[in-house]
Amino acid sequence: MDPVRYLRGKTGKKQKIMMISNGVDKKPTKGEYLDILLRSPKTVFSTKDVALLWVEERENTVSARLNKYAKAGKLIRVRRGLYAKDKNYDKFELATRIYTPSYISFETVLTRAGINFQYYSNIFVASYVSREVEIDGQKFTFVRMKSYVLSNTDGIDHKAGHAIATKERAFLDRIYVSKDYHFDNLDSLDWDAIFRILPIYNNKRMAKRVNAYFKHYSAEGGSASGGKNSNSNI
Repeated sequence: MDPVRYLRGKTGKKQKIMMISNGVDKKPTKGEYLDILLRSPKTVFSTKDVALLWVEERENTVSARLNKYAKAGKLIRVRRGLYAKDKNYDKFELATRIYTPSYISFETVLTRAGINFQYYSNIFVASYVSREVEIDGQKFTFVRMKSYVLSNTDGIDHKAGHAIATKERAFLDRIYVSKDYHFDNLDSLDWDAIFRILPIYNNKRMAKRVNAYFKHYSAEGGSASGGKNSNSNI
């Protein structure tokens, strides 16, 4: 069983954490702290991430050491409480570390899948807040989802360092938060997957809207498995 420790934050309040991330239940020696971060597959770290890696219970100690590395140019401070190995950090990874829990969704996924044709430079993220944040010239758009939807992982893939919606989940997420929305091309969607995921939203209005999209798509020769005769324009 993984050992349980407590992380003491800046307010002095203890937070229960599992000390598992560096593979051993002992603190690094003086010369190992930075090496542990550089060897990690992560490109972006929060102070809590680092506390786990360093087996350090005191958040103030972690923050002080990270600030020291940032001032020395050994790490990049990208935002309060968030650090990167260098400027080549994964932007999707950063997007899902700003507010947690969160995952990449909406237009970021829909455009990559060819469901939307319009290009968006913003990275769209499902989270528990609605907010826009800009870091290093990159804008991140956070869209608020209800907690029971956000916490359900059906239709979410966990990639290296971040979570991202499948195109079907992103399609449903957008319908969930938008009363009226235009999708350019529904051919690549797997409707069987859509109707499997749909109940997690527990929303009758949304279910009617999804059925309307499917009815229109089917009338143009599409099938439940996706990708048939013609594009859908709704």
